[in-house]
Formats: sequence, C-alpha cells, structure tokens
Amino acid sequence: MDICRKCRYICVIRRLRKRVYLCLFILACFGYLAYYDFFRYPRTVNLGKAQINILNSTSFPLLLNALQNQYCIHPSLDPYHPSVVNFFHPVQKQKCQTEADWVSVSNGSAHIMPGASFKRGQIICRLVPLLRGQTDDIIKYGTKETKLSQDEKVSVPSDFIKTSCKSKTGHRYMNIHSTIAIKKSIFDRLNNLKTKLQSETKLNVLMLGFDSVSRNTWLRMLPSAHSYLKNDLQGIVLEGYNIVGDGTPQALLPILTGKTEEELPEVRRGHQGATTVDNHPWIWKNFSRLGYVTQWGEDMAFIGTFNMRMVGFNKQPVDHYMRPFYLVTEKLHKFYKPYCLGSQPRHRIMFNYLKDFVNIYREHPKFSFLFHSEYSHDNSNTLQWMDHDLINLMKNMYENGHLNSTVLILMSDHGARFHDIRQTLQGKYEERMPYFAFRFPEWFAKKYHVEYDNLKKNSKRLVTPFDIHATFEHILSIAQTNLKSESHIKNTTGALKLPRGISILKDIPQNRSCYDAGIAPHWCACLPWKHNNINDIVVQKAVEKVVSLINSMTNAFRHKCRTLSIIRIIRAMTFTPSRDVVKFVGSSDKDGRYAKFDNSLNIPNTILQVTFQTSPGEAIYEATVVHDKISGNFFVDNREISRTNSYGTSADCIESLAPHLRQYCYCTNI
Repeated sequence: MDICRKCRYICVIRRLRKRVYLCLFILACFGYLAYYDFFRYPRTVNLGKAQINILNSTSFPLLLNALQNQYCIHPSLDPYHPSVVNFFHPVQKQKCQTEADWVSVSNGSAHIMPGASFKRGQIICRLVPLLRGQTDDIIKYGTKETKLSQDEKVSVPSDFIKTSCKSKTGHRYMNIHSTIAIKKSIFDRLNNLKTKLQSETKLNVLMLGFDSVSRNTWLRMLPSAHSYLKNDLQGIVLEGYNIVGDGTPQALLPILTGKTEEELPEVRRGHQGATTVDNHPWIWKNFSRLGYVTQWGEDMAFIGTFNMRMVGFNKQPVDHYMRPFYLVTEKLHKFYKPYCLGSQPRHRIMFNYLKDFVNIYREHPKFSFLFHSEYSHDNSNTLQWMDHDLINLMKNMYENGHLNSTVLILMSDHGARFHDIRQTLQGKYEERMPYFAFRFPEWFAKKYHVEYDNLKKNSKRLVTPFDIHATFEHILSIAQTNLKSESHIKNTTGALKLPRGISILKDIPQNRSCYDAGIAPHWCACLPWKHNNINDIVVQKAVEKVVSLINSMTNAFRHKCRTLSIIRIIRAMTFTPSRDVVKFVGSSDKDGRYAKFDNSLNIPNTILQVTFQTSPGEAIYEATVVHDKISGNFFVDNREISRTNSYGTSADCIESLAPHLRQYCYCTNI
C-alpha cells in the first residue's frame, strides 16, 4: 500500500513538473514574440530594387541607445520607422543625353573620343582656359588656345577648359570640362617643402561631403556605399556626432577653422567692417605649410557656403579650387537633361575631379574637401543616383593603392532642414545627427593602436565639428613627428576644464556633456525632452517672446517685410537637467578634487523648445527659450531660432540688402 501511494505521488510530481516546464516554454515564446514585435518585426518597403525591412508601427521611433556610464545618450533612430519611411521613395534611373561627349578629359590631358570621330567624321577642337578672376565672383577666359586634333592627346592648360569642336560634316560641340592640370609651380613648391620638412609619416586627408544627409538618410539612400565603407574597408561611423549650429556654415566653419562664425572676424555682406574670409585660420593652410597639395570645391555656387551670406575669398584659397567651374556650368544646366552636363551626371564630374587629384599627386601628401549639395539640399531621394558611383570611387582609390596612406572621410553637415521629414519628431532629431565616418589605413591600427582604439570607443561618444578640427591638427602632428604613443586626456570632474575640441584619436570622456562640447541646448540631441501641453500659459508666452524677437529683427525693413503673428503652436517640449547637475554647487576642498552637493532640487530656469507657425506666409519655426521661473522672464537667442520649412521666393525683396534675415521676412509686395 505504501509503495502504491509513493508511485502515485511520484506520478503527480512528474505531471506538475511537465506543466511547469510547459508554462515556462510558453512564457519564453511570448517574450520572444514581444521582443520581435517591439524591436525587430520586419515589414517590407520597396525602395527601388532592394526591399528594406522596417519596424512594426507599434514600436516607438526613439529607441534608447543605452551605453553604460555614459553621460550623453543619443537616441537610436530606426531609419525605416513608419513615421518617416513614406518620405522616401525610389527614383527612376538617371539618364543623360544619348550621344557621348566628343572630348574626354582626365589626369591632366584631353583627347577626342573615337566614337565621336566614327559618327561625325574628322573633328578639330579648341581648348580655352577657364580661370578664376580677381575675386570669387569673377571668371575669365585665357587668351592662349590649345588645338586638339584626332588621334592625339594634349595637356590641358588649366583645371577647367571651354571645349569647342567642329566636325567635317558641319556638326558642332561645346562643353566645359574639368581635370587636374599639371602645374610646374605647384610641383616645385611641393618638392622644395618635401626636402625641408622630412617626415616619416604623412597621412593624406580626403573628405567628401553631402549636404543635409542625416546618418539615417545615408543608410536609406546610400546603403551600398555605407556597407562597402563599413564592411569592406572597415570604416568607422561616428554614431554620437552632433551638430553645433544651424546650417552649412555653422557646420563647416568649426571643422575647417576650429571656431564658430561669431568668434571669427566679421565677413557678412552688408555689415560694417566686413572683410573677405581669407584671414580665417583655415585648416588647409596648415596642411599646405607642411607640404600638402590642397583642394576645395562645392557645387551650387550660387549659394556657396562662404559666398552667399559672406563676402567670399579675395585670393584663391587652395591649389585646386572648383568654384570657377560651377559658376560657368550652372548657366549651362538649362541646355541639358536635369542633373547632367553633356552626357555625364554632374556628381560623377566631381568624383572624377577627386580621382584625378589623387592620381596626379600620387607621390605627394594631399588634403581635399569636396562638398556636393544639389541631390540632397532640397530632396534626399535623388541621392540614390550616386550610391553605385560612390562605391566605384572608393574601390578605384583602394585598388590603386591611394587609401594605403589616406584618411578617407565621408560626411554631411547636418540632417534635413527644409524637407517634410523635418516636421516629425524623428526628423527633428535626425537634423542634429548627420552622417560622419572615418576610414584609416590598415597599418595605422597597428602602428598607432592606442589612437585607433580611441577612435573605436569614440564612435559611440559625443563628437562635434570642433573635434573634427582637433583631429586634423592631430593628424598634422603625426606628419611633423614620429608619434610613438598617445597623450591621453584625463576624465576630470574637478576644476580642470575639458577643451571644447578633442581629437577623436584621443580619449573623449564618457562624462562629456553638450555644455563641455560647446553645444547649445537647442542643438543637443542627447537631452531628455518631455512633451508639454501646447495650451500651457508658459508655452504660449514663450512663443510670443520668439515672435516678438523675429519682428524686432525685421523692424528696420518694415517697409519691405510684414509683421508676423502666431497661427498655431505645433509642439512644445521641456528639458530638465539631471539631478547631479542640479545638485552640484562647487568643490568641497581647496584642490577641487571633490564635489559638493546641495539637497535642494530647485531649478531656477526651464529650457523650452517650441515649434509654431506664423502668418502671413505660414512659416514654421523652432526655437529654444529659457524661462526664468523666479522673475517670470523669457530669454531667447536669435541663433537658436530655426526656420524648418522652405521660404522659397517670399523673401526676395531683401535678398541683396539683408540675406541673413531671409528666413524671417515675408515681403510686403507679395
């Protein structure tokens, strides 16, 4: 009897154990499904030939990129989230004119294409130099022509040439071509400096940029190029890169000079004492002094970064400067298919200019920065046209050995500013987090392993344009000395202040804040924002303060610009500082090594970010406002007001008088 009871007991235990295991298995399955639903549930979106997975619409657009013990945490944004994916779509294949250019120009020489001769008969061409004039806005043609006949190759007289051809059958051809002309004066200077400045290591710096491309938009529109850089070339993307200001000048000036526009001499058109930008401490001057050949160019010359609001350069700033080419060719665009110059896509012309640059100066150190805007300034979808060509450019440089001694940088200045995506919460964050990636030579990781390890760590930390400038200076220090070891920057919490710009080859502290890095709250993507009720009286007063400031800025042009009024408040958010920041009151010892805290959590100021629409013109603005809760006053800086939709021609009446006020003006004559 006892044995039977014991058997029944054992059977019951076994059945219970099986049920427990079954329950655990079911819970595990539910957990797995929940994880997939929130983070990884795939849905397919067709962007051209490739099918792209996006997250289920139930997932939140801002997934926390939680890095342990790091002060600044950027949100990890899903590139294909339903809230933004509909702004992107496939584009038709780019097509230029069917007849190929009659003349091919590359590596400093030109020749007539065999196909053109076969189709048109005997061809004779004249090559006329296209040169920069006395200022940035003047171009001139050289007086000496170069004759080009069939079956011959001639050296071009300048980087840019006007090519005029006539065939025996009476057909004509005219175009503007570009390459790198071989100049004896440049080679003499480089060779003299090479003799004087002996150095064991000189890294080339080749930076290729695209306007208004967030890190996520790069992944959407240039996925193959990103994959090739990261997986094939082992490039490193800066996932914590954060802008420091509004627009391209505010992005490029800190990179190229280490300073903000306000810290540099006055160069704005129409302002008292404004001078040209020649005296800015451009980083390419430092490279040039160390024997580097230099190159800078950007398309869309009519809105040039240093020419539209600023006076521009008096003297040519670099050895090879693309502005004259674009000043002329922009007038020819109407004669060709969109985004083409003759039979060539315009982006490919810029890529070839870089390719010729590295070929001609193979044996010399090089600094190049080329910036392309027209595919992404107003609409990012056309970026898809250059995905394959960008891979080919990188492959060409890699297979020809150019990347063996080169720091390759692919980057953007900021995310979309005027596109429709900018009106979404995710688009607002994406504006502040553009694409920025580095690829160092394979040997660099072995020879400078500490620096390379820092680069990998810093790819997850807060990085700014000031840090890119500091990195260039670091590369220059490697060019001047045989750097043996890393000089670390210590993570201090005492009186020693961290520099604003820190090389990404040094140890950027984990506890670095936007304040440390010189980022205003308005631009800091790692701030914990909280949504506010748009009907809150504080929010309404904050918006009124911003509109009042905008109207005061245009008051001197009231006969041309209308007074703006509020139509609606779209969004309001508040930033609350961390408890540690609020409680810190100073040091408790004379050496400044130990912090002193106060238990009080009273926060005297509230930082609000408000988005609103005005009339007339239906402009949408976003601004950061500081509310002093003790006095009740509101404070706003005009540098922290952004226009987030396009103003088109509505400000043409002050375009020449006060171009810096165009985003705030709605002309009275409309």
